[in-house]
Amino acid sequence: MFGRVEKYLLEKIKAEGSIHMTLVDPEKTAPSQAAQVAENSQANGTAAIMIGGSTFVSQAHLDDVIKAMSRIVKIPIILFPNNITGISRYADAIWFMSLLNSVDPYFLIGAQILGAPLVKKYGLEPISMGYIIVGEGGTAGVVGKAIPVPYNKPELTVAHALAGQYLGMHFIYLEGGSGAAKPVPPEMIRMVKKSTEIPLLVGGGIRTKKQALSVASAGADIIVTGNIVESIGGKQKVSEIIDGVKGNRG
Repeated sequence: MFGRVEKYLLEKIKAEGSIHMTLVDPEKTAPSQAAQVAENSQANGTAAIMIGGSTFVSQAHLDDVIKAMSRIVKIPIILFPNNITGISRYADAIWFMSLLNSVDPYFLIGAQILGAPLVKKYGLEPISMGYIIVGEGGTAGVVGKAIPVPYNKPELTVAHALAGQYLGMHFIYLEGGSGAAKPVPPEMIRMVKKSTEIPLLVGGGIRTKKQALSVASAGADIIVTGNIVESIGGKQKVSEIIDGVKGNRG
């Protein structure tokens, strides 16, 4: 059975083909700034706000950031936690995910066991996801002790994604790493999408309208961008990225 937020995402994908999500890193963002980013992103057509980063942030600050955003926007706020410290009672849902190519059991299932009681206690909607770090991997790869799948080995990414689907996960996320030099290659996205039957998220290294269109055209159901919202002219860049995503709908 799907929860309210998951149903919303599936309906948006069905109606629009590909959708965009804005990723906010609470460690780099004050509550007022996060609220402004969320407001601008909602106005530009982003489908939801993901909140999380690769390193530690105080839970009090995380709560403050989410509360500031929830006062401004109507779209869902979904936790994207790097650890149990990334769980907040004030979000609408949480990506309940396993880092499928981590060599550390903690990121495969340990953190999930510790976090599950909190998810239930807070009444958060869990949305299961298989998280796969590819390419450079970035900070997420280092912190999560992952062995990133090289961009020239798309068949290995397909194997990871299929394992996630067969384990019952509802979404797959291909993560190129925050600030990656290049986005996930279209061929890797196409192969994963062709081989699996669940929605596919792609993030990392997407900075331009052209790149967003390429990722969406290759089969990504959800395009995630984060670093650009923190940059000078971030509002305009988010607008251009979303235009690129929408360009795949014709």
